[in-house]
Amino acid sequence: MIKAIKGFNDILPEQAAKWLQLEAVLANVLARYGYENIRLPIVEQTDLFARAIGGATDIVEKEMYSFADKSEPPTPLTLRPEGTAGAVRAVIEHNLLRGDTPKLWYIGPMFRYERPQKGRYRQFHQIGVESFGSALPDADAELIAMTQLMWQELGLKDEMRLQLNSLGEIDERHAYRDALVAYLTDKQDQLDDDSKRRLTTNPLRILDSKEASTQALLTDAPKLADFLGAESKAHFEQVQAYLTTLGIDYEINPHLVRGLDYYNKTVFEWVTDKLGSQATVCAGGRYDGLVGQLKSIDAHDDKDNKKPVKSEPAVGFAMGLERLLLLIDAVNPMPPTSACDVFVVAHPEVYSSGLSYAQDLRHSRPDLRVKMASATSMKAQMKKADKSGAALTVIIAQQELDDNTISIKNMQTGDQQSVAQDWLATAENFTRL
Repeated sequence: MIKAIKGFNDILPEQAAKWLQLEAVLANVLARYGYENIRLPIVEQTDLFARAIGGATDIVEKEMYSFADKSEPPTPLTLRPEGTAGAVRAVIEHNLLRGDTPKLWYIGPMFRYERPQKGRYRQFHQIGVESFGSALPDADAELIAMTQLMWQELGLKDEMRLQLNSLGEIDERHAYRDALVAYLTDKQDQLDDDSKRRLTTNPLRILDSKEASTQALLTDAPKLADFLGAESKAHFEQVQAYLTTLGIDYEINPHLVRGLDYYNKTVFEWVTDKLGSQATVCAGGRYDGLVGQLKSIDAHDDKDNKKPVKSEPAVGFAMGLERLLLLIDAVNPMPPTSACDVFVVAHPEVYSSGLSYAQDLRHSRPDLRVKMASATSMKAQMKKADKSGAALTVIIAQQELDDNTISIKNMQTGDQQSVAQDWLATAENFTRL
């Protein structure tokens, strides 16, 4: 029997109903902040991610699903491992920054080859948000405030903690990187194997190592905050001031660095203690140089004049929907829903009349979900009605047609009554459950 690929999961109707509820809440909050939806392809050129994310990151080194297409010569392509790079590519390609400061969001599957575990799969789903055009700290604070409203709407506000850090600008980060490498090189034999590898490829990722022995070594390591310049410090302090004004609690996590190379200045994560080791539910930050980086591979659009490519400031975040649903199930489960409000049962001899009734009801009451079974026996159709989760079942046989009525059965109480055919066309006669 052919089965789904490991790490690629089916989302069955009962589960999908929860996804739809979650997505509706998130989309509503985004609309309230003026963000617009963008639909992005799931396949991009491999070079996009290598340039944007960073060749020394775990994603590019080990986790991307890449392949060559059938063109001559073949083009290296990759299933998107994250959404920001594709969003920036689309903004540049379609000139969305011309005279505008777009605020965009997208949703859909991402792909990374890693060991499947609870809440983390090889095909997983994210909602991503990107805000372009403002270098000011109010843009950082707005995104964070928006995520807090999402937690409030989902009943999760008390389960989430906000962690902040500043990565400064690239030159400040490079100076810190050199100091950190010098400190850890003398203690290399005490590092875990993964941190030893990262020491020569992506040393800042050592800061968020989960190994207790490595974290102990970092206690006396140089601090990134000591390498920040006046402008970076002022930006970060203003972000904190805005959050205080908005009544949003936070904690500074000096080891918060994020796993992608394009971040600068503010980075943040929303974490919870309800999901074990998979504590991060939402993460993001500022990436002011990425637009310019993707405009030109050598950072110049005029090689003779060496004119720098103009970048655009940007800030964004992403949240994993699988992990968010796990948290909702743990602390604030969504009430079960059915796919049906009204089930129409019609005697096989008058089934066409049942079809017409159901169709008319869908037109007159678009708020109701109306289902029918095939033209089998009344007993078989009633069994389908019992399993449907419908609040009411409409029964139509020859007697009902002769009397210009329908029979209504309350599926919770079992009570049944005869009413006029247009009874359900009046909203007051049915409260959607």
